[in-house]
Amino acid sequence: MAFQLRFGERDLLRCRFALSPLWETQEAVRTLARPERHGYHLPWLRRVRSAADGLDLRALWLVMPRVGHNPDFLCPPPGSPVVTFAEEIALVRSTPPEAAHRDLALALAETPGAAESETGREMLADPARTVLRFAGLLEQVWERLIEPDWPRLRALLEADIAYHSRRLAEVGFGRLLGELSPRLVYADSTLTVVGTRGDHHRVLGGLGLVLVPSVFTWPEIIGGHEPPWQPAVIYPARGIGGLWTEATDRTPDALARLLGRARADVLCALDEPAGTTALAHRLGLAPSSVSAHLSVLRDAGLLTSRRHSHQVLYERTPLGIALAVSYHHGM
Repeated sequence: MAFQLRFGERDLLRCRFALSPLWETQEAVRTLARPERHGYHLPWLRRVRSAADGLDLRALWLVMPRVGHNPDFLCPPPGSPVVTFAEEIALVRSTPPEAAHRDLALALAETPGAAESETGREMLADPARTVLRFAGLLEQVWERLIEPDWPRLRALLEADIAYHSRRLAEVGFGRLLGELSPRLVYADSTLTVVGTRGDHHRVLGGLGLVLVPSVFTWPEIIGGHEPPWQPAVIYPARGIGGLWTEATDRTPDALARLLGRARADVLCALDEPAGTTALAHRLGLAPSSVSAHLSVLRDAGLLTSRRHSHQVLYERTPLGIALAVSYHHGM
C-alpha cells in the first residue's frame, strides 16, 4: 500500500501553498473524536467543550473514517492562497447531488455497516439534502469553535507558509517536502507519503500540487483528492506546541524590567512570525498599542517585518532572538 503522486515538468511550476479555514473546521470535527490528537489542543478542547457538546456531529463522523476515503466535497482544495470560510462553504453548498452521492458512498464503504445504517441510507437517498445538512453543521462548527480563534490560527498558518516559502527558495522543492514532514519523500519525480495504510496513485498531469499547513491535522499527513480536484497534501504546521500558550506566561521579569512589560510580552510572543491583529488577540491588548510596540522594537533592531498576503508579519531578528533566549535562561 502506498500514497504516491507522479510529477511532470508542468506540475513543478504549479505547486503552491494555501491555507483553508474550512479545512481547519472539518479537522476540528475529527479532532473532537480522536483522543490521539488531543495533546497539543487540550486548552482549546477544555474551552470549547460546552459549545461542542451542543452540536450533533455523529453524521459527519460517520463519513470521516480513520483510514480510506473521506468526502472531497466537504473540503475542496483552496483555489487561491487565501480564501474565506464563506467562499469555501458556498462551494460546498454548490456540490452537484450526483458528485455528493459518489463521494458519500465511497466514504461510507470504508466503515462496515455504515451504508446500511439508517443515517447512511438517508444520506444516499437524498444527497442534495445531505450536502446542505453538512454545510450547515460545518458552519456551526466554524462559528462556535473556530472563528473566535481564527486570528491566532491564521497567523500561525501564514507564518508557516512564509517560512517554508523561504526554505523553498533556499533548498529546492525535493528537500522542502522532507522538511514539511519526514514522511514525505520525493525521488524520481514521485512524491511518496510513507506509512499510509491506503492506496492512492495519481499522475498529476499538469495540475500541480497544493500544500496546506494545518493546525489540527497533527500527527497525520493527509493527501489525495480525486479528480476533478487539484491534488493536495495537508501537513502539520510549525509551532503548534505553543499555539494555545499565552505569551504573558513566558515573559521573564528581567526582560520586562528592561523593555517594559508590554514590549517584552510582544517580543516573547513572536516565537513564530505574526501580525498585529493576531498579537493583539493573543495578548489582550489594543491593536493600536501592539502596533506602537512593534514599531519601537523594529526601530531598535529587535524585529523585522515583511508583507505577506493581506497583512504585515513581524519576526525577531537574530538580536531579538538572542535577547529573548538569554533572558529565558536567566541572564
